[in-house]
Amino acid sequence: MIIPALDLIDGAVVRLHQGDYGKQRDYGRDPLLRLQDYEAQGAKLLHLVDLTGAKDPTQRQIALIQKLVAGVSVPVQVGGGVRSEDDVAALLDAGVARVVVGSTAVKAPQDVQRWFKRFGADALVLALDVRIDDAGNKQVAVSGWQENSGVTLETLVESYLPVGLKHVLCTDISRDGTLSGSNVALYDEVCARYPQVAFQSSGGIGELSDIRALRGSGVGGVIVGRALLEGKFNVTEAIQCWQNG
Repeated sequence: MIIPALDLIDGAVVRLHQGDYGKQRDYGRDPLLRLQDYEAQGAKLLHLVDLTGAKDPTQRQIALIQKLVAGVSVPVQVGGGVRSEDDVAALLDAGVARVVVGSTAVKAPQDVQRWFKRFGADALVLALDVRIDDAGNKQVAVSGWQENSGVTLETLVESYLPVGLKHVLCTDISRDGTLSGSNVALYDEVCARYPQVAFQSSGGIGELSDIRALRGSGVGGVIVGRALLEGKFNVTEAIQCWQNG
């Protein structure tokens, strides 16, 4: 599945380079029109990141998210600074289909495991951003990639399997926003190891051949952000490539 993505700051569509708020590129203030266009082209799931809320949870763009979700008829998953059970509940109440949980899943696993029991595994996506070291260890980074958690991807996934983990959005930090291709080997490995989890690949999609390269990896979804904004290809072309090669 192709999952078009938008990052939002104060209502505007933006891209950060490697998660750096100081390196922001603006793509206009029409997120709803973009989402409706992505849906019209065949997208079956959309992805939003609330970067304002990620920086300051008290400024979460709930009203905007509610409007965007109501303006399309396909499910929308939303992340960005989800730190509490109330954050999850507020997003689900706003009509979001799945809530994406990042750093908190690493820093407070017992809390997040309780959320799985309350909201159900289908309502939650763990966003695990990995930095692969020279020895091949997949270290999960937290706090907007500013620090390593000291926890590996495998350890974290295994700690959530008992509560029914279903969805993991996995980003190789070194590829994000670079349009340089995905880390296919990473997805080959984790999808084979955890077949019960639907992995979403994120980071690095720059051309259709990058989507094609992921077809045999086992990922359930491919998140595409900047390449769509920059017109490298459109959603229809991406879906055709994913389905037909």
